[in-house]
Amino acid sequence: MKVDVLLGMQWGDEGKGKIVDVLTPEYDIIARFQGGPNAGHTLEFEGIKHVLHTIPSGIFRDGVMNVIGNGVVIDPLVLWKEVQALEKLGVDVKSKLLISKKAHLILPTHKLLDKASEEAKGGKKIGSTLKGIGPTYMDKTGRNGFRVGDAIASDALTRYRALVEKHKHLLSLYGKEDESFPEEDWLEAIEWLGTMQIIDSEHYLNKAMAAGKKILAEGAQGALLDIDFGTYPYVTSSNTVSAGACTGLGVAPNRIGDVHGIFKAYCTRVGSGPFPTELKDEIGEFIQTTGHEFGATTGRPRRCGWLDLPALKYSAMINGVTHLHMMKADVLSGLDEIKVCTHYQTANGKTEDFPFNIEEPNVEPVYRSFACWQEDLTGITEYAELPKALQSYVEYIENATGLPVSIVSVGPDRQQTIARQALMA
Repeated sequence: MKVDVLLGMQWGDEGKGKIVDVLTPEYDIIARFQGGPNAGHTLEFEGIKHVLHTIPSGIFRDGVMNVIGNGVVIDPLVLWKEVQALEKLGVDVKSKLLISKKAHLILPTHKLLDKASEEAKGGKKIGSTLKGIGPTYMDKTGRNGFRVGDAIASDALTRYRALVEKHKHLLSLYGKEDESFPEEDWLEAIEWLGTMQIIDSEHYLNKAMAAGKKILAEGAQGALLDIDFGTYPYVTSSNTVSAGACTGLGVAPNRIGDVHGIFKAYCTRVGSGPFPTELKDEIGEFIQTTGHEFGATTGRPRRCGWLDLPALKYSAMINGVTHLHMMKADVLSGLDEIKVCTHYQTANGKTEDFPFNIEEPNVEPVYRSFACWQEDLTGITEYAELPKALQSYVEYIENATGLPVSIVSVGPDRQQTIARQALMA
């Protein structure tokens, strides 16, 4: 068996959690491979909205194991609260959640460093969620990290104290050496973490493949926020692309199967960074309001704009996407027209590629207009019943990308999902 991958094709918030939940019945294991509590995967069913930050989105389905892989960074206090909230809903989390020993832990002082670093940037802030993600990955690559396996070792407290002292020195360079942090709560969360199922996840997953188990790797954030291929420096601190599933789970490249790319019928972005198709007008406000475009993790308003084909095709290329899934088509209902950026105009002429620098005035988006649909889509269950204008829009994207749009989502609930073809071989 191979590992299928599901990830975002834009700047995050594409609706990955919902599609993982929809696809989960076809899999035995759902495994998160990167990111941390900066993620906010929203799932809605039976009239209840759930937001997951660290736990894989398959946790609500019976008979499915969920793995937090080595590429994820974990805030044990956030994870503990997340588990408690799910248990209040009757979800038996402990029996179906496995945590990698090699996953790095976010310390309270990582959050202080994150805040101090962002404040020091002044007007050049990158839009960090201030969850301590970046400093934790910096410690990981700097070989100073504190991992789940360290937290359950006999000398855990000694290792923890050593890293905190290093962080205090760094905070003093920002003039923040006297900042306080909730150490007692964090240490209590570490004790709780030791009661969970902690495993060598790379062995577990490879043995599962050998036994014929079906695995879906769940990404966080979006491909355009990848540390290598995103709009640097306005990116996250990990590899959000499909190759990150290999390093974030311990899966060989030749074991990657289908790659499911999730995108919105339009584009959004949270925080700073270039956004060529951004709408700073009443249409952008309409999309933001109608689509409830506010961050599930931070509550920050999302910037909204038209679909960007050069960016979408770039994401498809670097991820080896085999299926596209369109989200939030229902949000655009009622507009007079919609637009798609087909290419960019640059100083060197027209390009359909995604350039090194997409900041103004380096690129100017060139648009094609489409008639929009006026109907309410939220009760439609079959593709053939969708308005012809939406079908034309979907089929245009298929022709432009050379990839099938296999799912069209028409609302937040898991039932408001139209599958156009079989997704499993």
